[in-house]
Amino acid sequence: MIFQLYSSSAAMQLLGWILVFAGLILVNEIGRRTKIGGMVVFVIIPLILTVYFIAIHLGAFGGAANPTMAYMDGWFHYFKLYAADIGCVGFMMIKYKWGLGKKEWFKWWPWIIVSANIMIANVSDLESAYAAFCITGDLSGAWWASNEGVFIYGGWWNVLNFIAGMINIFCMTGCVKLYTSKDKNHSDMLWPDMTIWFIIAYDVWNFEYTYLNLPTHSWYCGVALLLAPTFANAFWNKGAWIQNRANTLAIWCMWAQVVPLFQLKGTFAAALPRVYGGATEAGITTMNLYEKAIELYNSGLGKSAEANKAIAEMGITADPTMQGFIAIAAVIVNVVCIMVIIKRSIKAGRNPYSNNVFEGTRDFEEAMARAEQ
Repeated sequence: MIFQLYSSSAAMQLLGWILVFAGLILVNEIGRRTKIGGMVVFVIIPLILTVYFIAIHLGAFGGAANPTMAYMDGWFHYFKLYAADIGCVGFMMIKYKWGLGKKEWFKWWPWIIVSANIMIANVSDLESAYAAFCITGDLSGAWWASNEGVFIYGGWWNVLNFIAGMINIFCMTGCVKLYTSKDKNHSDMLWPDMTIWFIIAYDVWNFEYTYLNLPTHSWYCGVALLLAPTFANAFWNKGAWIQNRANTLAIWCMWAQVVPLFQLKGTFAAALPRVYGGATEAGITTMNLYEKAIELYNSGLGKSAEANKAIAEMGITADPTMQGFIAIAAVIVNVVCIMVIIKRSIKAGRNPYSNNVFEGTRDFEEAMARAEQ
């Protein structure tokens, strides 16, 4: 089992997952269907939140006691939120042909922003592997505490996932063959060549990234957040997966930044991954792990053997079985994807990045049927 869904809280954790999944889909629909909806969700709300974040740092809204300040004040959280939102605004510019969105060269923007986000995750994987190596002298596995208040079990699985992530960047093809949907509101930026081949390769890799580096958050930001755009692409929004992925990521980051205790504490606290072996049986919660991890990090002992001692004192035994299994799966699916791309591009005699590779496949043709020519 990937998650420990067998405690008395399991029913509420499942309900929380359903609420997050449905909420992401609903708000994404509001943001994608009209210009007004997009401006409200991805411009006006982020601007309001920016004022709110500044006000908190100036002592308003509880100052240091505010949940955002107390639990989500690391640079990574803010960077991820604004990077995702900038991506969403750029996609709106392309689909509505606003400003730079009219320029042909600007069509490289989606590839650039997605590649940058993948590379940030890849660096996190390397950091985790290196932290474990510094503690044990090998990559067999070691606990360390991050600045986000998370106990991470780094090891060889991080190296494999780094490799999968690097391959995944080159699995994005037809990068400048972007279109606007031909419906009344021009609701979507379509990337037809981003078919199920890439989506599965990305989803497996990115889930493993969250599972390895944000394990206490991965119930929501790993499973629900990844499935929401994939579900929409499968059933009613073919070709717009990357737009929906960026939108839902930005929406989740805004929510998590303002209401961090939703996934950390209380009724809907996230289910713990299998790596925290025995945690649920010992009554250890996500919040318990956060408090101890942030204590260690703040004391300067986050990347030391003290993290392993702290975990042991909580009655937890590392179980990286699924971490290793999913890392291997991530490499396999990405290698298969890039091999298919190479084979198809050679057969067609085309550069796979400035041209489409998956013409003739069901996903591609269904997406192109929605495109304004």
